[in-house]
Amino acid sequence: MILDDIITKKRLNLERDSLQISLSELEFRASKMPDTRDFHTNLAGKELSVIAEVKHSSPSQGMITKDYKYKETASAYEHGGAAAVSVLTERNFFQGSDQHLTEIKQITNIPILRKDFIISECQVIESKAIGADAILLIAAILDSKTMFRLYNLASEHGLHTLFEAHTEDEVKRIADCGAKIIGINNRNLKTFEIDMRTFEKLRKHIPSDALAVAESGIATVGDTKRMKDAGADAILVGSTLMRSANPGALIREFGGLG
Repeated sequence: MILDDIITKKRLNLERDSLQISLSELEFRASKMPDTRDFHTNLAGKELSVIAEVKHSSPSQGMITKDYKYKETASAYEHGGAAAVSVLTERNFFQGSDQHLTEIKQITNIPILRKDFIISECQVIESKAIGADAILLIAAILDSKTMFRLYNLASEHGLHTLFEAHTEDEVKRIADCGAKIIGINNRNLKTFEIDMRTFEKLRKHIPSDALAVAESGIATVGDTKRMKDAGADAILVGSTLMRSANPGALIREFGGLG
């Protein structure tokens, strides 16, 4: 399965990267970064917030855009009213880059979410060091103990966390961590199939004091309204915006529900 391949490659990369930069050096770089931007407050500040994603390609869709102007795209997202920018940094399967996140952080004023397959403490600290304000933790690839440990470490470094679930059990494990932002991914990470009913079925299991984020499969204002009606506080949209000739205008449509 693709997810297993991604995690296997991620572990190999982490072993290699640890030989190039030590944990103490990452901690030093992280300590020199300014205070993080408030991801949670930005998501909570609107009727429906949009987390706009910058990504080059994906295993399910291949190359999303040939003309990958990530800085210009992120700027358009901000001007369109996005609450935050999500940046794919996974380099082998999504063609992402840590450097892209750093550069986007330098030209924007809204929070930046690092979207990657985070499985270790060094990745959390690295996230702060490259300029992220929030990280993604995916329940499907983490046991409960590790997920809780990474969440606490992120909080210690001033990072917010978007948790991601695809099943009822994953939502419950995330809730047990005390999560304040919980995303439901309509895409099955094992089959990469999309089912918009996933958010609708799982929303009721998200605690009332946590923000609910609908992820994947959102392509139209109708999809946006459907997720909002199902109880979404925010939506995460990537491919649709990356392919749009005017992503800023589309974000305004999504946020205003048409």
